[in-house]
This record gives sequence, structure tokens and C-alpha cells, in this order.
Amino acid sequence: MNQHDLDVLDEIQRRVLWLATRIVDAANHDRDTGDGVKVGGHQASSASLVTAMTALWFAHLDAEDRVAVKPHASPVFHAIQYLLGNLDRSYLPKLRARGGLQSYPSRTKDPDGVDFSTGSVGLGAAAPLFAAVTRRYVDAHFGQRPHSRFIALIGDAELDEGNIWEAVADPATTGLGNVMWLVDFNRQSLDRVVPGIRINQWRGQFEAAGWHVVEVKYGRKLAEAYARPGGEALRDWIDRMPNEQYQSLFGLAGPALRKQFLDGAPAGIEEFIAGIPDDELGPLVTDLGGHDLEAMLDAYAQCDAVTDRPSVVFAYTVKGWGLPIAGNPRNHSALLTTEQVDALRAAHGLSRETEWDRLDPASPAGIRAGERREALSRAPRERALGVTVPETTRVRANKPVSTQEVFGRVLVDLARDPQVAPYLVTTAPDVATSTNLAGFINKTGVFAPTEQRSWTEDRMLRWTETPAGQHIELGISEMNLFLLLGQLGLSWDLSGQPLLPVGTVYDPFVLRGLDAFLYGTYSGSRFVVAGTPSGITLAPEGGAHQSTITASVGLELPGVTFLEPAYAGSLDWLLCDALGQIAGGAAPAATAAPAEDGAYYFRLSTRPIDQAPFEAARARIGDAVLRRQVVAGAYRLVDAHEAYPHLADAPVVQLAASGAVLPEVLAAAAELAEEGVAAHVVDVTSLDRLYRAWQRTLRQGVRTATVPSVPGALRSAFADRTPVVTVHDAASHAMAWLGSALGAPAVPLGVDEFGQSGSVQELYELHDLLPGSIVNAALAALSLR
Repeated sequence: MNQHDLDVLDEIQRRVLWLATRIVDAANHDRDTGDGVKVGGHQASSASLVTAMTALWFAHLDAEDRVAVKPHASPVFHAIQYLLGNLDRSYLPKLRARGGLQSYPSRTKDPDGVDFSTGSVGLGAAAPLFAAVTRRYVDAHFGQRPHSRFIALIGDAELDEGNIWEAVADPATTGLGNVMWLVDFNRQSLDRVVPGIRINQWRGQFEAAGWHVVEVKYGRKLAEAYARPGGEALRDWIDRMPNEQYQSLFGLAGPALRKQFLDGAPAGIEEFIAGIPDDELGPLVTDLGGHDLEAMLDAYAQCDAVTDRPSVVFAYTVKGWGLPIAGNPRNHSALLTTEQVDALRAAHGLSRETEWDRLDPASPAGIRAGERREALSRAPRERALGVTVPETTRVRANKPVSTQEVFGRVLVDLARDPQVAPYLVTTAPDVATSTNLAGFINKTGVFAPTEQRSWTEDRMLRWTETPAGQHIELGISEMNLFLLLGQLGLSWDLSGQPLLPVGTVYDPFVLRGLDAFLYGTYSGSRFVVAGTPSGITLAPEGGAHQSTITASVGLELPGVTFLEPAYAGSLDWLLCDALGQIAGGAAPAATAAPAEDGAYYFRLSTRPIDQAPFEAARARIGDAVLRRQVVAGAYRLVDAHEAYPHLADAPVVQLAASGAVLPEVLAAAAELAEEGVAAHVVDVTSLDRLYRAWQRTLRQGVRTATVPSVPGALRSAFADRTPVVTVHDAASHAMAWLGSALGAPAVPLGVDEFGQSGSVQELYELHDLLPGSIVNAALAALSLR
């Protein structure tokens, strides 16, 4: 790149620095929130990436490239998008305001085309890596897409996050030559200047995982100084200087800087710099490569040249580059004063009238911005898959069967559907066979970029690894599972190909991947995940493997629909409906709620249960109505008045339950009938959908000052406003709200302590989930009327 182009880029980066700084300043000093709470922002953390990001957007990226921007550099991203014409000026003073620019880049809430949401550190860094895994899969199955580079801009402190190294080490992420991570190596964390540089450790870890490593440590001025006689000693001194000492130089000037620089220096350094004037010494010894446009572009080119493995660039920067707070150990969330901003505005040749202006379109910088806007423009992507997932696979069970087993059977049946099969892709963190994906794997194979030879024969499991396989196996990392699911669920946008992603994991370990689960749903990803087996019904495994709070997590996670069916027929309907909604081919009218937009979490069990009660309900209600009720969230499994006509005038109680505990609930209903109590049994297939339906009516009532109605899903399943007992192999509070929703006394039964090993019978007794305890709870509920 010639000097003219570098000068143009330098002009652009100076305007980016100003706008990013002013965006944060306006949020804190121009806007009165009225609540006394600091708005905040990260002017210094933004400034450290100005050069790297200017070089990317204005000289390196192509339209198909995808970039994750570190959370605290969001003002730089928005400044760049504004200069490219992709963001309206009205947004610039609205950082962290309602309806304005988000604190951190958000796919779903920012107006200017964010590729990857970032915020919870470490996750945004790993997301492009798994997006590249997804692209490799898409290319192998649907033909080569236009070449994309998947880039992550991350803070060096993010490398402290464990999920970074889980992602780097996973076999599924090897050999991705279209991935580049750029580490903003400013050697500061939130609280301090880091008292030591871990570059050697990190380099070794990346190289051990097969990555290509590039360091951009020095700018042109220092490189030229090192080339002079005696320059090697200067380089050696700067390399050996304590990090805290080096960082302190950025806050000094003149003789004070010279004195600090020479403190502890070996003989010869003072003589080498003796002829350098004070006003030139500071810019020389603080000339870091991460703020040298040419050096950064050269690093990007080096990464492009390595096509057989991922690359990582360590760009040495200073937090607060170009600002009066550069290098200050407490500058992480510090704000420039109004006086400092005024001085910065003047130094950039701007006034109050021109401070928000874009680059002059007739100037070289403005022309470059216009060219780059055209070069980076993208056509809209289509999210709908354009196929119709059947409403049912007509799975049948003539003997007791578990929901985990049925889940695997339904997937195999869908893999036989020529419309649906090509788009199904499954993944698991080394638990594919123990979560019943073996049948799907036998039919579709395991995905590998190149065909792998199989050295053993297994008649039960054909672990055939080829580019045509449709199961992506991961190492034992639940974080990686949800990161990959999140990117598979965004493949329609990031790779131009919608998919139907399905993941499985042991239910207790959903919590180990929860941050990544939340990240995926916050990003608007759509996928199915099955947590199985679950609950204390996994009795012999003991408390370490028994999940009790996952139902609450599923219920409370935004962007997630939680489902816990007990029977084969209801699971079949629910899974087909979930995949149908992801595909965009199933009619939203199939549910009692508006069309959903998010992920689906199935909590399943390995406990075989008798299917006869469901088949009886099917005969009584009819498939069409029963399916509608199952999908809406609940149905009456046993109608006491129909089952026990002699109890027409008896006291009525409702037993509501989800999943594996239904046999005990049915037995309790029969015992209550013998005692003269009519007990309806309601199978709650989705607490989530019931709760949302209830909340919609409540909020409508609150907002319109009207009496809330009872939503249809609750009304059809709980026709009588009578006392209710909730029974759940999970924390009791997850279902306890049903009493409020029904306006009736409620007694919730569940698991509110850590479990232990034993048989199902023993543990159900311990936690009051046996029929006798349910009967006593029903009598207690009746006494509360």
C-alpha cells in the first residue's frame, strides 16, 4: 500500500477515533437520564482498536466476511458504520439509550448490521470459529458458498476465559484456514495494568492447537530505529522492560518521560537516545505495531496466506490510544472531561457544528468510504427453509418407552423424509450414543472434512466419518455444544443456508453451557436441544448427575421454548412442530400462541413409561384437538368425571405434572377416586407456553386497566377452578405459579434438595413424589379452599 493510501486511512482512523470518543461522551454528558445512574462507556478500550478496525473495514474486508467486535469497541464499530453510510446520524448520541445503540454489539437490537453479538467476554470471540465450522459443513453438503473470512476482535483479558481454550482445542475446529482472531494486546484489564506479559504462554497454547501465530509488536518508527547501529540494544531493553513501567510512559512527556524510560536501562541506551529530541522520544518509544496501519494490513495478508489452519494476530496496542488518558492504569471505564473533549475536537479540526459530520464525499477519505460501502454491501438473506416438516412421524409404542428413546426414533423417521432429511444436522459433546442419536448417526453418518478410515467394526453403531455425514461430534464441552448450535441456527444469515440443528446433552450439564446457551438465544439463533436424561429419575447416578433447576432455566430463558413431554405421541408432535417452526414451513396456527422465534429445549428422561393413558386420551379427545392442546402446553390426560362417573358430586382437585412422574400421578388419581375425590390429571407438556399465555393476558389487563381473561390453553386443560397439586421431577417452584394462574389453592411437590443415589422408588419417596404423598397433598389442597 502506497503512502497516499496510508495517509487516507490515517485521516479516516482519526475521524473514527473522534466519533467513537464523542459517542460515549454524548451518552454521559449531553443526555439527562433523570435517574442518577451513570451511563458509562469505554473510550479507552475503544481507542485501542481504532487502527485495527479502520484497516479492516476500509482496506481489507470483503462483503462476505463476518466479524465479531469485542464488546468495549462497539463505539468504534458504530462510528465506522456511520462513515460507511450504514447508520443514521440520529443514533450517534443514543448509545445505551432506549431504542438506541446497544452497550455492546447486538445482532438483534443494533440497527447497523452486527454479525455476532458480543458482551459476555469469550463467547463473541469463539462464535466466528464455530460459524466457520458451520460454513465448512454447509459447503460440503450444499456446494461452495462465496469465500468468507470469519474474524474475531478480542481483548487480551478475554484469553483468561476458559471457553476460549475449549473452543481452540476442540477437534471440530481444526484446519479452519478462513478464521482469524485479532487480540487487542493492550496489556490492561479492568482493574489494572497486567504485571506481566503472557505472550509466550498464549503463543505456545495456540501453536500446540495447530494455529498460525503473528505478532505485530512495533511500528515503522521503532523498526527503523532498531535497524540503526545500537538499535538491537534498544529493542532488547524495550522487550525486557516491566510492563507497568512501559505503560507509564504514555502518561509522560519531555524530560520526565526520558527519565522514566532510562530507569534501569543498561549501558548504551542513554547514549543511543541522546540525540533524539524530547518531543520525538515519546512517539518513538511508544510506537506500537497495533497502531501502525501498514503493519496491521501486512499481518492480515500473512493470515490470508495460511489457508490450512486458523490464525491469531497479537496486535500490541495501548488502551486509550490518541486520548489524554492513554496508558493510565485506571482508564478502562474512565470518561474524558468536557474540557478534554473540547480540546480533542479542536485538535481534529472540528467544531460543534461539524463534529458529527461524515467525511467530505469529494475528499480522498470520503471517496474511499464510498467505495468501501459499495464493496461491503450485502443482499438480504432468506431465513425460511422452504420445506414443510410433517406434523407427525406417526411414532407408536406398544410397550413402555422413554422419551429419550422416542426422541431418537423420531429423528430417524424424519431422516427418511426426502424433504426434511438434507437439512437435519445433529451435534453432541461426546454423548451422542448415550443420548440416543445412534440411529440417526447410523443412517446419516458423522461429518468430517475428509473421509476417515474406520479401523473397527461395530454392528450397533456405524461411526462412518465423511464429508456427507450429518452429525458433528464435539469433545466434552457443553460450552462448545451451545456455541456450535448457536451458529448452526444462524447459518441462514452467516452461510446463506438455513438448517435444522439438533443437539443433545446430559440435562444436568445444560448448566455448564448456560452462558453459551443464553448467548445463542440472545443472538436470535434457532435450534433444538434435548437435555437427557434428567431429574432424580436418573436415580442411580446420584446428585452429581441429577438435574433439578433446569426446568426453571428453560422456563425463564428468553428466546427459548421449554418442553417436557411424557409420552411418545406428544413428543412426536412437539418435536415436529419445533422443527417446523424453525423451517418456517409449519403453520403458526398449530399453536394457541403467536408464532415463536427462538430455540426449543426438550427435557427428556430414560424412564420407560406405559403409553396406554395417552392412547386413551387420544381416543377420548381425538388427534386434531389433542395435538393442538399438546402443542399449546397442556391437556387433560384423565378427566375424572368421565373416568369415574359416580364422583360427579365429589370434591374436585387437579393434579398437574410434567414428564417422568406421570405414572405416580395417575396412581394417585386412582387412589383419590377410591377415597371419594375426583382428581383430574393434567399433563403439562410446556410450562413455558402456558406461562407466556398467562402473562400475555395479565399484561394486557395491566396495560388496558381491564380484567385479565384466562388464556385458552389454561382454560381447556384446567376447566375447573379447583385446588391444584403440581408434581415435577424438578424444583417445586417451577410449577407453583399455576395456583395463581388458576386462582386456586396450590400445593407444589418437587425436588428442592440435592439428590443421592438409589432407585427411582426410593428417591421419589424421599422427595414426596410417590402416589401416597400426592394423595396427601391433594387432601391438603382441598383443605385450603
